[in-house]
Amino acid sequence: MRHAGFFLFALLLTAPFAGAAETLDFPTPLVAQVFATAYGFMAPRTLEAIPIPRLALWALRGLAVMDPALMPERQADQVVLRGADRELLRRPAPGPDDADGWGMVTAEFAAAGWGASATVRRAGPQGVIRGLFDELFNHLDPYSRYAAPGETEIDRQGRRADGGVGLILGQRGARVVIDAVQPDSPAAAAGLRPGETLLAIDRTPLGMADAVSTAALLAGPPATHVRLELRGHDGRRLRVDLLRGLVPPQSVFASPLDGLLVLRLTGFQRGTGQQFDAALKAAFARHVPPRGLVLDLRGNRGGLLQQAVAVVGGLLGSGLVAITAGRDPSANRVLQADAEARADDLPVVVLVDGRSASAAEITAAALADNRRAVVIGSATLGKGLIQTVTPLPDGGELFVTWSRVLAPLGWPIQDLGVLPQICTSLGADTLQQELETLAKGDRPLAAALARHRTARPPLPAAMVLEIRDACPAAIGTDLDLQGARFLIDHPDSYANALLPPQFLPAAP
Repeated sequence: MRHAGFFLFALLLTAPFAGAAETLDFPTPLVAQVFATAYGFMAPRTLEAIPIPRLALWALRGLAVMDPALMPERQADQVVLRGADRELLRRPAPGPDDADGWGMVTAEFAAAGWGASATVRRAGPQGVIRGLFDELFNHLDPYSRYAAPGETEIDRQGRRADGGVGLILGQRGARVVIDAVQPDSPAAAAGLRPGETLLAIDRTPLGMADAVSTAALLAGPPATHVRLELRGHDGRRLRVDLLRGLVPPQSVFASPLDGLLVLRLTGFQRGTGQQFDAALKAAFARHVPPRGLVLDLRGNRGGLLQQAVAVVGGLLGSGLVAITAGRDPSANRVLQADAEARADDLPVVVLVDGRSASAAEITAAALADNRRAVVIGSATLGKGLIQTVTPLPDGGELFVTWSRVLAPLGWPIQDLGVLPQICTSLGADTLQQELETLAKGDRPLAAALARHRTARPPLPAAMVLEIRDACPAAIGTDLDLQGARFLIDHPDSYANALLPPQFLPAAP
């Protein structure tokens, strides 16, 4: 029996969350390790300094969320857990820097709550851990979080690129065509060439499908087959069977429009910078190069920061992209573009809307602040925080916000978002007035932009709302592209819409 008991205890330590919750003892040692690791990792890294005792007391309030009869509180140098009619546990408060001590207090109080409350037991050990972390993170930013062991693999898979075939697709009216072929990809090995038209995928005709939905059909698990039907340069139909490889799915889509090149970026994934560069090369290799570039970031939720730097570098060449600032010295970085600029003389207009976030906002802000582009649309989401991650002893992961992103001119992207130079979210009449103002040599949002660009963190919520009200966040419409075409067709108005030269960022 002693051997059986030891086996059960070992099972609880290695896989404590697999069985029926109410029949298991609470894994106090493991929970203590989890929270000691969390407190020790968070204390020097959170954006604002938060003492370990406060983190622990926030976490313990999760017991009251699970069962209101449980009341954890601190009394001078003691920590107390009360039940509905009695005191359940009392412990001396550990020192202010004692992550291990507060981890043990957290685990012992959770175990006491487990023993006293059927509601807590029904949550299961993993549910208790999640409940404590959820309450702790309720006091922090929206992006810090705990990922349970079962979720970490899903997160890792989501952070890895899916399989693909190496095609960069573009739109030509109703046709989906190959704009470029990535080197060393399945498509390159099969001899596919730019300019060929896709007709069907896996024997299903594309019909009126656009380039974005077609690219999604090409993505899939590596080592799986996909069959393409194409029309070659000679007009003949081709059938090609490709084996998907570890090629980043397409995130850059090109479509010419009345002499303009519209590049839509759906995200910033591994390979986005290379695809962006390939799309620019393909456009300028044509007989008649484009006379203007429209970078469409509407609905783009962001992604990898380094891919945003690569995209900015493709248009800016060298220059400041962003600064990340936090309390931990490792969180402080200066992000510089250092690339071969393409389309040097081409006017660039960036389209954004209320869904543009994170790396998309960083891209728009860098191009605008460096006077390389005019931004049109509405105020963006305002997601400018960066998380660092650490594994936990239970197999989960902890994501903690440790730095904020500052645009080249020093304003914070978090909450404030990007304020465009031309606003379309106030309707067609307002847009027309703005364009007429530009044509007269004035800037329609000059005062609002000056206030926005000179804002510095931390910002009161009322001030953030007031600044953003100059161009409220909205979903993009055809007005965005209408404004872009006007600017590219009227060089003087485009020049007036650029930020004034005095706004140029200083060298870091």
